[in-house]
Amino acid sequence: MSKKFDVLVIGGGPGGYVAAIRAAQLGFSVACCESNPYDDPKGEPRLGGTCLNVGCIPSKALLHTSHLFHEAAHGFAAQGIKVGTPEIDVAAMMARKAAVVTQLTSGIKGLFKKNKVTLIPGHGSFVGPTDGGWQIKVGDETVEARNVIVATGSSPRHLPGVPVDNTLVCDNAGALAMGAVPKRLAIIGAGVIGLEMGSVWRRLGAEVTLLEALPDFLAAADVDVAKEAAKIFAKQGLNIQLGVTINAVNATGDSVSIRYTDKAGGEQTLDADRLILSVGRVPNTAGLNAEGVGLRLDERGRIDVDGQGRTNLPGVWAVGDVVSGPMLAHKAMEEAVMVAEVMAGQAGHRHFATVPWVVYTNPEIAWAGKTEQELKTAGTEYRVGKIPFAANGRALGMGETAGFVKMLSDARTDRILGVHVIGANASELISEAVTALEFGAASEDIARICHAHPTLSEVMHEAALASDKRALHF
Repeated sequence: MSKKFDVLVIGGGPGGYVAAIRAAQLGFSVACCESNPYDDPKGEPRLGGTCLNVGCIPSKALLHTSHLFHEAAHGFAAQGIKVGTPEIDVAAMMARKAAVVTQLTSGIKGLFKKNKVTLIPGHGSFVGPTDGGWQIKVGDETVEARNVIVATGSSPRHLPGVPVDNTLVCDNAGALAMGAVPKRLAIIGAGVIGLEMGSVWRRLGAEVTLLEALPDFLAAADVDVAKEAAKIFAKQGLNIQLGVTINAVNATGDSVSIRYTDKAGGEQTLDADRLILSVGRVPNTAGLNAEGVGLRLDERGRIDVDGQGRTNLPGVWAVGDVVSGPMLAHKAMEEAVMVAEVMAGQAGHRHFATVPWVVYTNPEIAWAGKTEQELKTAGTEYRVGKIPFAANGRALGMGETAGFVKMLSDARTDRILGVHVIGANASELISEAVTALEFGAASEDIARICHAHPTLSEVMHEAALASDKRALHF
């Protein structure tokens, strides 16, 4: 006899496990199926998806370790701290990263138990409709559910003719598991993942070259932020080449050779000890039997949903990387909560315009809302408030003076339209901007809020004041 649930979630990543937990909190009987072991020692399915296992969490652990190493080598002396020449123990660094991942992924299993969510090992695929719901094949068994939430996430995009072995040629998983610091590291793609991984291995001593197809650096970011970031990363030793066309990649022995055409049209060859592919991600819809049940996909292979996560099939929902919108863990989590609440008859919420973007380099980069170039294209009249971290006492005390906060507000209504930060703790500071954007606040509202002194958040306050040409400390 088939197991029956109110809700079955296919996929246990950020979108999937959050959807399962929230649905259970709302009184549904819930199961979640997951098949990917992510190199689990016991071969068991690991919850958390790409983010917790081979993405957001392990990359931030390595970024933190490499930042401390770089500071010990280059920043401590200015603070009066003498430590000698530091050495990196890559094996110990990787062991710490693995421990962080294990703690978090195991924690989700604990949350499932606490919220009475049933974990079913195995890959879920549609069999067909049944009376009042759907039959889903999970491993060797068939499960029935009145509602199905597809949260199968995404996988790294690979280049045609370039085999990924995660030894010489790596995707995000291999980039996080190198056993030694490569002398020469090539990265195809200078987006978020490429910059973060390039930063990790550059700080640890690798010569890093990033080859980017787009003619503009960080094209999604505000133009001022992108220009500032390019200058800073160049000083850090990241060799970023734009407008590149990859012609061929040849991995033999213990090296990789990349032939490419540069921006000026010249033919170039780059030899490296390791290559990281960071050329985007593709939604995981294979194996769902989407065609067999008529689940509609768009031209990019994503599941077609409405504004509340409903697909074209009754009782079937989808969230996260497998649907349209930014492929970000926090976006997936918000969609997951929305779908569970809509399913329970509540008012769900999804607002792409206020989703924050973060690049965890040093300095960090974060933004939410409109960029200046978007406002110009739309013909929107706006005001700019821009304050450097160098004018902030806390930043000076920390020795973290690079970057600025830039606030864009409507020239007529003063409503905040976008906030862009490059500087220390940008990933944390952007939350104030997201709150302001979500509730339609004006720059004057931020200007009237008392910010603790001395804190980095005062730069946000000063940027709000500067948009009305009344900054107090710059």
